[in-house]
Amino acid sequence: MKKIAIIPGSYDPVTLGHVDIIRRASLIFDEIIPAIMVNSEKKGLFTSDERLTLLRCACKKIKNARPLVWESLASELMENEGASFIVKGARNATDFDYENSLAEIMRRFAPDAETIILPCRSEFSHISSTYAREILKYGKDLSDIADKDTAVLMRSIYDAK
Repeated sequence: MKKIAIIPGSYDPVTLGHVDIIRRASLIFDEIIPAIMVNSEKKGLFTSDERLTLLRCACKKIKNARPLVWESLASELMENEGASFIVKGARNATDFDYENSLAEIMRRFAPDAETIILPCRSEFSHISSTYAREILKYGKDLSDIADKDTAVLMRSIYDAK
């Protein structure tokens, strides 16, 4: 049976930390689905289509990754895609506690789903999407946020707004 995992998040914008979690998960699972989860209550910096373009660029070397946009519950995405696993990253204990509480909630919607929480590598622990948005806003170098191709694309999309 094919092992499929979703990696839900806002990816607003995608960062090196996100890509590291996706890459590491790709070594464990047959298929990885980095899913841009759309929250109608939140206005992101990038549209969901722009985030998908950036995520596809960032994941282009990860052959078993299939980024997509999802506008409903993660449990419904899992059912739709035949996934049994959710992968999340945690930069610190606060992130771990938050992701662990979400895993408990997910068990109510998808009792057979397993959540895997991967610890962030130390070189990415300072990177958050909030930090990335600030770096973009002030026109600073994006090399510690994203790979070169994704950074160029991110800057291009942002500057066109």
